[in-house]
Amino acid sequence: MPVHKLDHVNVRTDDLPRMIAFHERVLGLKQGPRPGFDFPGAWMYAGEQAVVHLIGTEAPPAEYRPDQGLEHYAMGATGLAEFLALLRAERVPYYCRVLPDFGIRQVNLHDPDGNHLHVDFPAHEQADLTDYDGDS
Repeated sequence: MPVHKLDHVNVRTDDLPRMIAFHERVLGLKQGPRPGFDFPGAWMYAGEQAVVHLIGTEAPPAEYRPDQGLEHYAMGATGLAEFLALLRAERVPYYCRVLPDFGIRQVNLHDPDGNHLHVDFPAHEQADLTDYDGDS
């Protein structure tokens, strides 16, 4: 399961339009395609890569933790089935998600300090995406 890149950072905001404008004006990023999530947000692109994911806090996703502004970081990898087997062997709880419209397989977990991260795998990789609680 080689991690081959830092994929993006995910930041919460109380003012989504202001954050989009900042990232466009100051950093030169462009708002681009985003999966059809059921919560507000924007993906900001540097060229072809979405490097900053913004989430509006007015209707956050269920996993929302108000004590974190930097909601998560993500890495891209290959070897989905092997990675899930490793997490189970290490008794690391996780939950999986398939991104709407994109098909990317996300494995969400927390590091020992409680920081949220997810590892993204290509849409063509298949594995049992059942959530794992770390107990079995």
